[in-house]
Amino acid sequence: MSKFLYGIDFGTTNSALSIYDEEKKEIVDTISIPSLIYFTEVKSFVDGESHIVGEKAIDAYLSDGMKGRFIKSIKQILSRTTFTETRIHNKRYTASDLVTLILKDLKAKADEIIGEDCHKAIIGRPVFFDDDNTMKDTLAQTRLKKAAESAGFTDVRFQFEPIGAAFAYEKTITKKERVLVADLGGGTTDFTFLILDPDKVGSKDRKNDMIASGGIYIGGDSLDSAFMWDRGTPYFGKNTLYEATPGKVLNVPKSLFANICTWDKMNFFNGLKIQKEIEEYYYYSGNDPKFKNLITLIENNLGYSLFRSIEKTKIELSDQPNSTFAYSNMEIEIDENISLEQYNSIIEKDINKIDTYLDQFMETYKINPADIDCLFLTGGTSMVSAVQNLFKSKFPHIPLNSGDNFKSVAKGLAYSGYLFEN
Repeated sequence: MSKFLYGIDFGTTNSALSIYDEEKKEIVDTISIPSLIYFTEVKSFVDGESHIVGEKAIDAYLSDGMKGRFIKSIKQILSRTTFTETRIHNKRYTASDLVTLILKDLKAKADEIIGEDCHKAIIGRPVFFDDDNTMKDTLAQTRLKKAAESAGFTDVRFQFEPIGAAFAYEKTITKKERVLVADLGGGTTDFTFLILDPDKVGSKDRKNDMIASGGIYIGGDSLDSAFMWDRGTPYFGKNTLYEATPGKVLNVPKSLFANICTWDKMNFFNGLKIQKEIEEYYYYSGNDPKFKNLITLIENNLGYSLFRSIEKTKIELSDQPNSTFAYSNMEIEIDENISLEQYNSIIEKDINKIDTYLDQFMETYKINPADIDCLFLTGGTSMVSAVQNLFKSKFPHIPLNSGDNFKSVAKGLAYSGYLFEN
């Protein structure tokens, strides 16, 4: 019987797996990969498979001239009833099938490290996959469980991701603390208020220590989408005028540009009808060069490379007062200075939504700021300057701590072995 279990944080942007030795009660290793899948334009096989996962997917996609099918933010489709399947190389892929590909890759890497086939996993999940919608939440967890089973895990438990982050933090403290954990990932922002105690690490019963959990469907992807709408879409013709009939000039519908602000809507442009409409808008705009950029973006599948530039700007503004939003590809030229003040203004609505939700969360569970001993922030989005400022201004008297923003959750999930006792 295996002495190992895996803690798996399947994330919107990155996924991580921690290998836990149950006999030695320690983590052996933690690995992480981008949550990305690339299917080549022409069906070919790489290592016996027709797809590439993780960091290699990026390299292959770029080296192939950004052709083929590039898939990211898969976690966000888990709760979507409208997504049933997608077809790639005439093969049907459900949401579970796509997640399975990433979990299989993580499992293979971890199994190689321990030299055996591990079937036991604790998998993280957000407090809400979709804003407080029970039906969609159940659908998402069912799909995630099916993916885990298809990847080879026969013994699976689920744990809230912020609780996983809390257990990772618990290993670092020396006394009991009442901790508000905020896990800000690519797709969601989750909160948990709980009691952490170094004397209870590994305890079989932590139910009484879990005081409150909640979450909102806003994360790093939301910030990137807001930035794309505000600063990106003007370069792709958002303000384009076209002559609908002689002498009647109108704006190209703004709805077109909403569909280049989020990855899951990019397929909107695959239909013949919408492609014909876009060509007509371009013609009747007098071949507007910025609208031509939209056609180039769609036809050449440049979305990922563009959003990498947006993410680079976001990361740089986490610790710098200015950054350059720069993109140069196939005659699309963007070179614009962005100040931190400008960026904060762009994402202000989303930050305010997190702020409002946190107020509601604390009111619902009657949590007084005086009851909180420590704040623990994790997840890549927690590094955004406006997020840091939100918590510092809201709780000026409370210490703010953070761990490894990309591995804390996986490690804490691996410490949640008590779930197998229930």
